[in-house]
Amino acid sequence: MNEENKIGRRKAIGSIGLGLAAITVAPAFAGTGKLFPKTVTQQRLEDPTTKYPRPPFKEQSQPWPGLAGKMEPRPDHGEISYKGSGRLAGRKALIIGGDSGMGRAAAIAYAREGADVVINYLPSEEPDAREVIDLIKKEGRKAIAIPGDLRDETFCKKLVQDAISGLGGLDIIVNNAGRQQTHASILDISTEEFDWTMKTNIYAPFWIIKAALPHLQPGAVIIGTASEQAYDPSPDLYDYAQTKAATMNYVKSLAKQLAPKGIRVNGVAPGPIWTALQVSGGATQEKLKNFGGQTAMGRPGQPAELASIYVQLAASDASYATGQIYGSAGGNGQP
Repeated sequence: MNEENKIGRRKAIGSIGLGLAAITVAPAFAGTGKLFPKTVTQQRLEDPTTKYPRPPFKEQSQPWPGLAGKMEPRPDHGEISYKGSGRLAGRKALIIGGDSGMGRAAAIAYAREGADVVINYLPSEEPDAREVIDLIKKEGRKAIAIPGDLRDETFCKKLVQDAISGLGGLDIIVNNAGRQQTHASILDISTEEFDWTMKTNIYAPFWIIKAALPHLQPGAVIIGTASEQAYDPSPDLYDYAQTKAATMNYVKSLAKQLAPKGIRVNGVAPGPIWTALQVSGGATQEKLKNFGGQTAMGRPGQPAELASIYVQLAASDASYATGQIYGSAGGNGQP
């Protein structure tokens, strides 16, 4: 082969190589002229220690169970900040205690991720609940409000049936409702008050899960709301702390029982979080004034800061997570 033919052959091979390279790289550059095909909005950094209000807080008190809409400052449940991306499209969720606190944050986030949502709450919490229902509907999702007292087993069973009928099924259950009252001594807690806390925090999830289980398919999820109180109880929350330890335990036990059925069970252990629990007897006025100041962050958390955890635990891409307790306590807590 003469030198001229060799040069021609090298040029031809080189042209083929360049063509293949162009075909390989083209999809990444197509329509953008950049390496990454999608335009991503850069997220600015936020200092978590100053992102939300810090103590001291104004002294304030409401009758139990309290309204988030009357708190100063109002809690952030993600009403404006949470942006969805379709992670729960087509899912059907029942959120117990969905009017305020973490339940409200989860309801807003679930709707913006594409889920239809039923929320339960006490009749006295109607003003907060209507705001949540309106926010869910604004996302074009089905929103159903079912008020009622969770201490009634018959109501809990009916709540599940009504949720299934209203949504056409059920595949996410969030047990978030809770009663918390501060008492300096065990001697200050009556049997009636103790029973009230136990019925709301422990019996109700038992009744609800039991009623829902025959209707849950593989891929369904159950999420319980525990607390840092499960691991490091405060002396003035004797009964409440017990229920949160029990919640942590039922999550781990039930997860083992239901894993073979393809149903995941997890929990969230927040604290301290700025919710209506605190201003309606859940904390003394002195504790309220400095609420969250003892954490490494130097402030309480906001319900909005836990919304993404509830979404993650419900999403199918978290399919290997079961029996887990996800903590979010500003540097405190032990899960």
